[in-house]
Amino acid sequence: MYSGLKTCSGFAMVSVAMIGRTGTFGSPRTTSLGTTGVNSSRTTGPEISALGSCRTTGVTLSKTTGSETTALGCSRNTGVGTVRCTKHYWKLNVATMEYVNPPDSFMQDELEAVLSDTDGSLELVELNPPDPWTAEPREAQELRAGEITLTYLTHACMELKAGNKRMMFDPWLTGPAFARGWWLLHEPPSDAMDRLSQADLIYISHMHSDHLSYPTLKHLSKRRPDIPIYVGDTSRPVFWYLEKSGVNLTNINVVPFGVWQNVDEHLRFMILMDGVHPEMDTCLIVEYKGHMILNTVDCTRPNNGRLPHGVDLMMSDFAGGASGFPMAFHDGKYTAEIFKYKSWIQYYYNWAGFKGYNLVIRVIETDDDFKPLKGGYEYLVDFLDLSFPDVRPERDHAYEEIKNRVNVMRHVVLNGGLWDDLYIGFNNRMSRDPDVYHHK
Repeated sequence: MYSGLKTCSGFAMVSVAMIGRTGTFGSPRTTSLGTTGVNSSRTTGPEISALGSCRTTGVTLSKTTGSETTALGCSRNTGVGTVRCTKHYWKLNVATMEYVNPPDSFMQDELEAVLSDTDGSLELVELNPPDPWTAEPREAQELRAGEITLTYLTHACMELKAGNKRMMFDPWLTGPAFARGWWLLHEPPSDAMDRLSQADLIYISHMHSDHLSYPTLKHLSKRRPDIPIYVGDTSRPVFWYLEKSGVNLTNINVVPFGVWQNVDEHLRFMILMDGVHPEMDTCLIVEYKGHMILNTVDCTRPNNGRLPHGVDLMMSDFAGGASGFPMAFHDGKYTAEIFKYKSWIQYYYNWAGFKGYNLVIRVIETDDDFKPLKGGYEYLVDFLDLSFPDVRPERDHAYEEIKNRVNVMRHVVLNGGLWDDLYIGFNNRMSRDPDVYHHK
């Protein structure tokens, strides 16, 4: 029996019951905790293949002594009460099935315990993602000079030629991204749009506008609306805003993760999920005549860190983020009749439907320099019950103050856009209490 439980990153599935009092620590991938000790157990069946970034190198047993927790290593003890994630160092109290998170972090929900039907044991199952690229293996064949070429065009846009086929990745060739917060640093080649329209297929990794560029696709759709475009089957659809964008693309293919897609007898590709943001980010494996190319794109932990060995070429992002200096624009004007009435605030947040969280935010509309704006709105939103109080509630709660450039905020509201345009596009300033990003 397996039960889906939240881990420190919220995605893994584990099976839990009652822990024994004695034990020795097994291999780095030890995952089964029985009543007589800790045994090496590894489950690879298809029924346990969920991704989660806490499934790293194993589980460490610890002995809690006051406020300190010490790893036991291979020693035996009679007071085992805590297991620790070896990646994040978050601790799970197995007596209460609650996480003991790093200082000032949010506490997660209490876990449910599932007892074994046979011996009442506790079992923590480390779930490793499968190795789908091993299906239908192909021997590497000798290649002619120039048979495979890879060309950087700009940003994340790459052109791959393999044999007589041409693939394009994440084409952002024109226009801004993130509500004009980002612009291309490198001008693409003058014939980049011609090359895009002549591609045999396009892969788009995720919905962020520096990868899914509607200005680029608008140009493409006028030339070749039926060009094959492939995306992963993420819970947050890549082409969420296609209809609203007005871009006419007629051959979008949403494919399952970890399944080879054959282009011809020599070329195939496979889309994989990110282990940290599985709802949105994807990465790609391309294989030509047995030679493998890996493009991790923006994935924080591609395929949860389980990747093929001996790839011939790997492409990766080179920064954990972009700089907000200098700011990209000034004096954009987004105005509409609805903003004359404060009732738009309640309407908008009720439409968004984000609630049931012990979080209160104060939103402040500012000018482009994040200074208070005369005539701009300042308001509180309590997401516990989706109310709009005049003052912060007296109960304990997480609090965030957000200063938004008024024009970009109203653009996001009018178009039902993501708040990614605000914080990734450097269009707001945030402060948090508790500050979960800067541990003292």
